[in-house]
Order: sequence, then C-alpha cells, then structure tokens
Amino acid sequence: MPTFAFFKLDDCHTKILLFIIAFSPTLTKESAYLGSSYITYFIMRFTPILSISLFVGLAVHLPVANAESPGNQLLKPRRTSSILSTPAAQPDLPSPPQASQAAAAASLDLNNIQGDILIGMKKKIELFYFFHINNVKSFKKSLKILAPLITTTTQLLDVSKQPDALVNVAFSQTGLTALAVNDTLGDPVFAKGQFFDAANLSDPTVNWVQPFKGTNIHGLFILASDSNILINVELAAIKLLFGSSITMLHSLQGQVRPGDQEGHEHFGFMDGISQPAITGFTANPTPGQTVIDPGNIIVGETGDLVQGRPAWTKGGSFLAFRQLKQLVPEFEKFLTDNPIIEPGLTRQQGSDLMGARMVGRWKSGAPVDLAPLFDDPVLAKDPLRNNDFSFVHPGEDNKSNQTRCPFSAHVRKTAPRGDFSPVNLNHHIMRSGIPYGPEVSSKEASTNTTSTERGLAFVAYQSNIGLGFQFLQQSWANNVGFFFDKTEKTPGFDPIIGANNDQPRFVHGLDPTDSNRSITLVTDFVQSRGGEYFFSPPISALRTVLST
Repeated sequence: MPTFAFFKLDDCHTKILLFIIAFSPTLTKESAYLGSSYITYFIMRFTPILSISLFVGLAVHLPVANAESPGNQLLKPRRTSSILSTPAAQPDLPSPPQASQAAAAASLDLNNIQGDILIGMKKKIELFYFFHINNVKSFKKSLKILAPLITTTTQLLDVSKQPDALVNVAFSQTGLTALAVNDTLGDPVFAKGQFFDAANLSDPTVNWVQPFKGTNIHGLFILASDSNILINVELAAIKLLFGSSITMLHSLQGQVRPGDQEGHEHFGFMDGISQPAITGFTANPTPGQTVIDPGNIIVGETGDLVQGRPAWTKGGSFLAFRQLKQLVPEFEKFLTDNPIIEPGLTRQQGSDLMGARMVGRWKSGAPVDLAPLFDDPVLAKDPLRNNDFSFVHPGEDNKSNQTRCPFSAHVRKTAPRGDFSPVNLNHHIMRSGIPYGPEVSSKEASTNTTSTERGLAFVAYQSNIGLGFQFLQQSWANNVGFFFDKTEKTPGFDPIIGANNDQPRFVHGLDPTDSNRSITLVTDFVQSRGGEYFFSPPISALRTVLST
C-alpha cells in the first residue's frame, strides 16, 4: 500500500484519509459503492480545502472505477434521478430557470438559503441529528470547512446539481450562545426554547424524549437522500469532520411511506398539499394556493414584520421541530366505533367520513369542502383543483353551515382561508416534515394498540415562531373558541393536533347531520414527544459569523 507520510495533515484530515484508505483495497460490490461514495464526498467536497498533493495521492492510490459502477461519480454528473419525492397531489417545485427568474424579481438569493427551507415535504429519507457542542474552537474550525458544502435551494431544484445527500444545519439559542453569538434575533419564543414554551402549547413534558427536556441541544444537522447508504456516508463524514467537538444527544430518521402511500402521513392522509406560494420562489401558484411575501418565511426579506434584526441573519429562517407520535391503531378504532350515520352510507363509509371531517380532507387528499360525502381520488390528484376552495359557497351561510367542512377540522383550524376576509397573510409556515417509524403491524391492527412508535417528524419554517408555529398551535388549534364570529361559539379543539395537557378534548360540528353534537376525545391520537426551536442561518453566516 502506498505511503502518505509526505502529507501534512491535521488530526481531522488524518482521520478522513485513514478512513478512505480502509475502504479502498479489495472492494466488494457493496463496499465499492460505499467506498467510492466516501471518496467522491471527500474529493469532490474537501479538495478545495485540502492540499493538491492529497488530491493527487488519493487519485493515484485508488483503483480506477468501472464506468458502470453506481458509485462512479467522477465520470458523470452526481445524479440522474432526483433526491426528492414528487407526489402528484402536491404542488410542483419551480424549475431552475423559473426559480432563478422569480428570485431575481424579488431580490431573493437562493444560493444563500439552505435547501430544506423552501422545498417542503418532499424528502424521501431524512435524518435529524441533534448535537451538543463540546469544544467551540474545534467546532468552528470544522464548521468553516463544512459551510461551503451546505446544500442550497438552487442545488435542490436541479437534479444534475443535487448532492448525494442534502446537508443543512441549524442552531438553538443556547447553541448560538455557546458560539459566542450574542445578538438578539428578534424572536423571543426562539430565545427561550421549546421546553420553556411547552406550557403555552398545552404540552405536558412528561411524554417528552429526555434530550428535549431543557436547553442542552445546541444544534441540528439535517441529512436527506434517496438512499440510507448515502445518508450513512454523509453522517460518517460529518462525524469524522467534527470529531469530539460535538456529542449526539438524539437522532430521528424518517422516510416516505411505501407504495401508493408515498406523501401520506401515518393516519393515511395525503400531506403537503396546501403549502403557501412564496413570492420570489414559487413560479406558478396553483388555484387556491395562498401567495405570501418571502419575509413570512425568510428573515430580512420583504414581509418580515420584525425590524432591526442583525444583518447577518438575512436569508435564514426559524425552524420549529416536533417529534409527534401517532396512535394509528387507536385512531382507526375510534373511526370504526364512531361512524357518521347518514342515509346512503355504509358503516365503513361513515367511518371514513368521520376521519375526513376530523382532518378536513379525505385520505386521498380531496378536501371535504369540495367532496363532502364521498372521496374523490381524481380530484385529489389534480393540483389545479385539490386546493381550490375557501370554505365559502354562494347561497350558504358561512357562519353556521358545517355540512361541508366542520369549523374544527384540522385544515380549517390551521388555515381558515375564506373565514377571514381578507385572507390572513401573517400566520403561515412552510412545512418540511416527514413520517418516521414502521408501518402498523398486523398485531397492532388486530389489537387496536400501538406497540412501536411511529409518527411525524414535524418541521416548520417561519421568520417568527411567535407568529408562525406557536401561534397556529396555541391561538388556533388549541383554542376552543376559534374560529370566531360563528353561530357555534365553541367549535372545540383541533381533533388532530389540538392539545389540552393530556386531558379530554371536545369537538363540535363533526357530525353533518347534527352540528350541535359534541364529541369528546379521551385519547390524543397525536402525542408530542418534544422538540426544540432552531435558527437555520444563511450560508453566508455559516462561513463568517458562526465559524470565526
């Protein structure tokens, strides 16, 4: 084996080199893929930082890759298939030229915005890696190396520019403080952290995963790809780069559900349909899609209502993370036991209708406001129709009529649309979560009891958590009097995500034959396992303020 003694490498780069060398001799089919992926990662990514001699040494040392090898990234573009999931029901992302043109018109720098922020719920596999910073000096040195390699929004829109795995990073308030960044970012909810905010969310922390209790989490790496191997490769590279400067406190991996359930969350409902359209990013808003200023999501841009933020934060976004456990067998049992009884409906159809009215959409994604009695899968798959509704219908009393969609339905509680006049433009989030955990087992289904945790890794981006996630949860989903100005003065809790400190919740309007009927939910079918608030900085800040 050739010697590399002539290289002058620091400890981190020595570890990287030794790891690559370990992979290079006698490659099996799988290890060849792994090895070439690692090699690709370090040659393609780290050679701007490492010495030319290292690059040449590695190139000479490594066997020539077969042009047909899945890991041979040096002879062709990184990707020929997208890293992203594209369910038909969800609105399409803009093409690279469309995004470039829209961004230029709005003076939005998509090369400075981390890739996960505006993409939405379109990752195939995603890993959330929560860490604590042990050695600030060493961490900053490693972050300086990683910063130019953070995946941008521009990269994700172009398959030929997509990396093997997306890498983004975000910091909690205690993380910024650890890095000696003492600027006030203009978001007091973020500054105090989610553990402090739990009471405002009616969220008993007794159910929380231990690492979320307190403020010990400093940061979050987000990794996403279409392959577990590639995520593991990327994670190993990050661990090597940062070494003992960080300690992992918690991790959670999510993935799209299999087969025709791609894009559906674990209760079975298509998700991600009603994302807002962002001026400066969204090229062709679909009918019914709310168009908002970029400053609702991106700090420092047009529409950001907070003044006086530090200049270095422009292009960043606040990230609310929640690990939401879903009791799927118990939810299905509730629907089975509580069907809507209406002429022309079988018992199963009545159960399906109850679930659809709780959510506000059928499992296909079709809105009950447009399909009030039966699912319409064709409508659901048509992005030009599946979001084109406002809860307002000519000749119908919007203040009392709940035969189409209950006032308490999840999609109406969190996005009231035409219940506001004009439409509310100040309380929006970009949802970027993904399901986690396995499919329901036959034993769980037969016993109606969850034995293995599954749920939603909920991610929401906004320029102000107090106007975004926290407001939607506290002031709308948990507020039994919202929506206001209806003949029904207490529509009740959001039956899906509404929280009442583990106490029973009441809901009105679920039964279209009797809108005054009150239904008591004794089980929270969605249970918080905790979370944290982060700031996802612009890439320019990762290169400068946060790494110097």
